[in-house]
Amino acid sequence: MPPVITHKIAYLRSALQRWSLGRHMLAFIPALSLAGYWLGGELALLGVALTLPLVYGLVCSTEGAQRHPARRSLGQDLVSMAAAQDFAQHSFEQARAAEMHTACLLFEAEGIETISRRMGEDVAETLRVLLLRRLRQALRPEDTAMRIGDSRFMVLIAPGLRLDLEALIALSDRLQRILEEPAVTDSGLHYLSVAIGFCGSARLRPGADGADMLDCAQAALREASDNAPSAIRAWSEGMRSERRARTELLTEVEAALAKGQIQPWYQPQLCTSTGEISGVEALVRWIHPQRGIIPPAQFLEALHESGRMDQLTETVLHHGLTALRDWDAQGVLIPRLSINFSDVELRNPRLVDRLKWDLDRFGLPPTRLGIEVLETVIAESPEGIIPRNIMELSRLGCRIDLDDFGTGHASIATLRRLTVHRLKIDRSFVARVDRSEDQRRMMAAVLGLADRLGLETVAEGVESSGEHALLAQLGCDHAQGFGIARPMPAAQLADWAMAHAERIAAAQKLGRGPA
Repeated sequence: MPPVITHKIAYLRSALQRWSLGRHMLAFIPALSLAGYWLGGELALLGVALTLPLVYGLVCSTEGAQRHPARRSLGQDLVSMAAAQDFAQHSFEQARAAEMHTACLLFEAEGIETISRRMGEDVAETLRVLLLRRLRQALRPEDTAMRIGDSRFMVLIAPGLRLDLEALIALSDRLQRILEEPAVTDSGLHYLSVAIGFCGSARLRPGADGADMLDCAQAALREASDNAPSAIRAWSEGMRSERRARTELLTEVEAALAKGQIQPWYQPQLCTSTGEISGVEALVRWIHPQRGIIPPAQFLEALHESGRMDQLTETVLHHGLTALRDWDAQGVLIPRLSINFSDVELRNPRLVDRLKWDLDRFGLPPTRLGIEVLETVIAESPEGIIPRNIMELSRLGCRIDLDDFGTGHASIATLRRLTVHRLKIDRSFVARVDRSEDQRRMMAAVLGLADRLGLETVAEGVESSGEHALLAQLGCDHAQGFGIARPMPAAQLADWAMAHAERIAAAQKLGRGPA
């Protein structure tokens, strides 16, 4: 008999066995007992009464072990990626032997890491256990669910005949709604967003295996997480080329950093009262020899994934301080250089000593250096090394700017404790402020808050003269954006600054003329 038919018969025999000896067999015990009594009298009735519970218990325990391979031993709630690949391979081989299909679904609970930082690991672990329990309760007994990371879960669907795209999307949507139900812990009510990426074995190329299925599900999950909160994505062949391009970009950007192709450009910030340059912000650009200028949105994530953010910051700092010293030598007055620091750099325990050494080496006072910190970083890390580094840099004399203010929900107490000097107001508050009454009221409220706290303000993303003029009227201290000047190399910035100073001087003379 051909192996395929043998496997099919074995699979059907197993299914029939599960049906005939499952829990619903309890409903037939009275009928079987009556039949035994009718055929063999009291002894047969006694035999049936004693045998059926023993057989039922044995089958259920065996059935449970077969249906839940991830639960056969303790400690299987959280498995390594190697073990996850083994489980995926086992499920894949079962489906292939029966000429059926299986699927791998991956879930990313977005927000658990933030809860862990804010409320402690115990609360986060309670949520992980709850999510895994919800998954297992929502699935069929023959399906398998396990945790494969701090916020990531995997589900393997038992072999079946109908596991097409439509069925898997419907299943993903149902599981997502279950997982995103509000979760109650001792610390309160929590709302989590769950991204899902999945791959069915039917969508794989010939010759693929379980490891490929898991790998493709990971690519789909990555696509879902990058797209939007609570997104669901299925693996498609189009993602294969994207993954290849991503790998090539990662290799290429590391080489570009080593070759000096990634450098900072500088965007001026103007004082709204005098019109003079009050500082510049260093913004990285990749000068690609074939593709030209590549914006940071296309390569910063790759550097972050490769663990090269520290190296990038060192490059930006070295070029920036060199430019600041050169501008001083040319007589170009740039009061301050601002550099963005991510949470990776701010967690470096040697950050303060390194910056102090760099400033001493270039002969520049700390007041000439601005440290831009995202509000989301401060909001999500109210305690620990990050706030300590920020406070030490402030004591050193560096100016602390809270970037993208209005997007991270940092408390007022945190602003005061960390000695923030300036609020960089996010572009979402600035856009159309000269044409929208709602935007105007919102901006006035933000500026009023900053004034009461004694903080300077910088409006980001100013793109028109109308926005610039109204911001000055409302009392915003500084403005920055394409409507003033685009980022430019250090040499070009020097030329722009000298031309701008001449325009300011000419305007002042013209203003005094009639008087």
